[in-house]
Amino acid sequence: MKQNIESFLAMVTSRNSHEPEFLQAVEEVAETVIPYIVEHDIYYGKNILLRMVEPERLISFRVSWVDDSGEIQVNRGYRIQMNSAIGPYKGGLRFHPTVNASILKFLAFEQVFKNALTTLPMGGGKGGSDFDPKGKSDNEIMRFCHAFMSELFRYIGPNTDIPAGDIGVGTREIGFLFGMYKKLRNEFTGVLTGKGMSWGGSLIRPEATGYGNVYFAEKMLETKGDSFKGKNVVISGSGNVAQYAAEKVLQLGGKVLTLSDSGGYIYDSEGIDKEKLAFVMQLKNEKRGRISEYLDKYPDAEFHKGKTPWGVKCEVALPCATQNELHEEDANILLKNGCICVSEGANMPSTKEAIAAFHKAKILFAPGKASNAGGVATSGLEMTQNSLRYKWTREEVDNKLKDIMSDIHKSCLEYGKDDDGYIDYVKGANIAGFVKVADAMLAQGIV
Repeated sequence: MKQNIESFLAMVTSRNSHEPEFLQAVEEVAETVIPYIVEHDIYYGKNILLRMVEPERLISFRVSWVDDSGEIQVNRGYRIQMNSAIGPYKGGLRFHPTVNASILKFLAFEQVFKNALTTLPMGGGKGGSDFDPKGKSDNEIMRFCHAFMSELFRYIGPNTDIPAGDIGVGTREIGFLFGMYKKLRNEFTGVLTGKGMSWGGSLIRPEATGYGNVYFAEKMLETKGDSFKGKNVVISGSGNVAQYAAEKVLQLGGKVLTLSDSGGYIYDSEGIDKEKLAFVMQLKNEKRGRISEYLDKYPDAEFHKGKTPWGVKCEVALPCATQNELHEEDANILLKNGCICVSEGANMPSTKEAIAAFHKAKILFAPGKASNAGGVATSGLEMTQNSLRYKWTREEVDNKLKDIMSDIHKSCLEYGKDDDGYIDYVKGANIAGFVKVADAMLAQGIV
């Protein structure tokens, strides 16, 4: 078995040796899925996984735009259309200086499995640009988004590829992108998700990833007869996912101790309550400030410059910032301090070594492809509402989100329970996602 896995990874590495994030994602999946393939004749010898790791289409294009000083700027734009076996490509657009083909391929590959887990008919894709929205004026962002969409529009559509937001792409950016798409195609259609409420958006969509992550963690805790009530919770990030994860933790009786951004983290020993969280939301969403400014309002809190919050004692940790933010040494500190549950809100925020530490300690650990699938699930619900020309109530969408996260948890239990009763959620999520996509690929032939 080890030889099969190593042989497969060697082949993938030879083709993608310059893409470390993508290779990391593939390795995690291969180690759990290949043993399953070998044990099931229907998949063995069909090179299903090899076909899954190769994008169906990788689109790269130039984005030229003019800044406020009249200078012409040039960025790179991408769309990775990874797999469409179970539905049109679905996945976010990320605007960040770190964006490159490797990061987007890893995100698109993860998205294939994540979308399959939601039970909704969505394939996997991802896209974005190395454009940095920070420090840009609204007019500059509008001009960039219009230039970006003037190329991307050729490759997307409501039945082909439906992008959404991600890091650096919120409702403002989605609005500019949608406006240009509508102008170029002369049609009003549900081609982008994460839209504003007055022009096709869905209730709960901004909250969905954070809420879904907490709903999933709640299901994990229930397997131990436990809950969030009275738990100390450490959260990284202070953007959309972290904010609404914190909100839901508070609603379930937990105590949020930390939030962070690229400058460092805040620690509030009294807890970040509803009022304090509202201040953070205004600070980050409206003023676009830094998390360190929290101390201007609440001086009894602490700010730890340039550090991550994993040294703070807690029972539950929710990494909601970015990939590879939680390392092996962080995992060991969390375990030493009594952490019993880690649920990923970001995409692949824990390194391979950190995950191994969590598994060795046999704590509850949820990979992002399962625990942060609430965002894309609600994007799928937005697509449905757009197709119906109808809007569900907040309660209806929230209940559907809860049901989807519960179904994902059940799938992880079905394929992830080890002989000793320990639930390996990484294995469960990978195999459950693989089976759904693989069955569709086999049914459709070699295409």
